[in-house]
Amino acid sequence: MAKAKNVELIALQCTECKRRNYTTKKNKRNSQGKLELQKYCRFDRKHTLHKETKIK
Repeated sequence: MAKAKNVELIALQCTECKRRNYTTKKNKRNSQGKLELQKYCRFDRKHTLHKETKIK
Protein backbone atom coordinates (compact mmCIF):
# COMPACT_ATOMS: atom_id res chain seq x y z
CA MET A 1 0.00 0.00 0.00
CA ALA A 2 1.33 3.43 -0.92
CA LYS A 3 2.21 5.94 1.76
CA ALA A 4 0.36 9.25 1.53
CA LYS A 5 2.77 12.15 1.10
CA ASN A 6 0.40 14.94 2.06
CA VAL A 7 -0.85 13.51 5.40
CA GLU A 8 0.52 15.07 8.58
CA LEU A 9 0.27 13.82 12.17
CA ILE A 10 -0.96 16.60 14.50
CA ALA A 11 -1.94 17.06 18.14
CA LEU A 12 -5.11 18.74 19.41
CA GLN A 13 -4.60 21.08 22.37
CA CYS A 14 -7.39 22.14 24.74
CA THR A 15 -7.94 25.91 24.77
CA GLU A 16 -8.85 25.97 28.48
CA CYS A 17 -6.37 23.67 30.24
CA LYS A 18 -3.63 23.90 27.50
CA ARG A 19 -2.98 20.14 27.49
CA ARG A 20 -2.57 18.03 24.37
CA ASN A 21 -5.33 15.45 24.71
CA TYR A 22 -5.70 13.99 21.20
CA THR A 23 -3.61 13.10 18.15
CA THR A 24 -4.99 12.75 14.65
CA LYS A 25 -4.03 12.84 10.99
CA LYS A 26 -4.70 15.79 8.70
CA ASN A 27 -4.61 15.97 4.92
CA LYS A 28 -2.64 19.15 4.16
CA ARG A 29 -3.97 19.34 0.59
CA ASN A 30 -7.67 19.36 1.56
CA SER A 31 -7.49 21.57 4.67
CA GLN A 32 -4.78 24.22 4.70
CA GLY A 33 -5.97 26.11 7.81
CA LYS A 34 -5.64 25.11 11.45
CA LEU A 35 -8.04 22.41 12.60
CA GLU A 36 -10.50 23.32 15.40
CA LEU A 37 -12.82 20.69 16.91
CA GLN A 38 -15.14 20.42 19.89
CA LYS A 39 -13.75 17.47 21.87
CA TYR A 40 -14.14 16.15 25.41
CA CYS A 41 -11.43 17.25 27.87
CA ARG A 42 -11.08 14.73 30.70
CA PHE A 43 -9.26 17.24 32.89
CA ASP A 44 -12.04 19.86 32.67
CA ARG A 45 -14.75 17.16 32.43
CA LYS A 46 -16.61 18.95 29.64
CA HIS A 47 -16.54 19.53 25.90
CA THR A 48 -14.14 22.32 24.94
CA LEU A 49 -12.58 23.72 21.78
CA HIS A 50 -9.39 21.94 20.75
CA LYS A 51 -6.96 23.56 18.30
CA GLU A 52 -4.24 22.06 16.15
CA THR A 53 -0.62 22.07 17.36
CA LYS A 54 2.51 20.33 16.14
CA ILE A 55 3.82 17.15 17.73
CA LYS A 56 7.28 17.67 19.17
